[in-house]
Amino acid sequence: MARQRLGQHFLGDPGWREKIARAIRVSPHGMQPAPQAAPKDFCWIEIGAGHGEMTEHLLRSGAPVIAVELDPALVASLQRLAQKHPNLTVAPGDVLQTDIAALAAGRRMRIYGNLPYYITSPILHHLFQFADLIDEVHIVIQLEVAARLTARPGNKQYGYLSVVTQFYARPDFALRLPRSAFRPPPEVGSALVTLRFPGENAQLQISDAPAFLEFVKTCFAQKRKTLSNNLRPLATPERIRQLLKELKLREDARAEQLTVAQFAAVYRAISSAQPATGPGNRS
Repeated sequence: MARQRLGQHFLGDPGWREKIARAIRVSPHGMQPAPQAAPKDFCWIEIGAGHGEMTEHLLRSGAPVIAVELDPALVASLQRLAQKHPNLTVAPGDVLQTDIAALAAGRRMRIYGNLPYYITSPILHHLFQFADLIDEVHIVIQLEVAARLTARPGNKQYGYLSVVTQFYARPDFALRLPRSAFRPPPEVGSALVTLRFPGENAQLQISDAPAFLEFVKTCFAQKRKTLSNNLRPLATPERIRQLLKELKLREDARAEQLTVAQFAAVYRAISSAQPATGPGNRS
């Protein structure tokens, strides 16, 4: 039985489980699997493994699978499954409190999860702490959030979550899932999104990622206001407009219009212009 307080919606439809398995390249049917490292070189981390609906698909890859599950009743079921599969390890607990690098034990990570919709953003931020160790993340999430992760500048869905995701990874909208694919069916639409690492940070080489992302959050503080207004805590509107002009950006630009690379350019310009109080200074 699904527990509403945990946001549980299990993938009850075998046909949709197979479609997801093909999309993430763990199905022996249909799509040819992409070239990949030997199983000993990476592991699967499954977030919210449930009854093992997708766990058995992941196990067929031959790689070690670590199933993270919070619900004690489901942990017991997964532990019985682990008795049949030596490459399955069950990790009871909350993924938000889990050091997934320790679970991976030196291996590269590929992550799959059917995420509780109400904590999708906190889970993503937690995973991004381990971005250097992750190759791919495949997540089933609320359709609206999927649109935000993959949105480009100028799209009304584009915001802070879009930028932080695209800073760390390259998001791709893989599948749209109907409500009927789940048991019980959620009240909203769902989608499978794939994140491939690294993202734009590989080229931007920001030395202090948390400071940069805090700067981006400030840029989006009031989405409809211009950058010169939102960045008042860091510089005068006149100075911001001057920096934007020097970067060949509109002087009345809003955060929703900037690419990740353009945010980085503005961040560097403000940091160098005000080294004593700029966003890159931690003193």
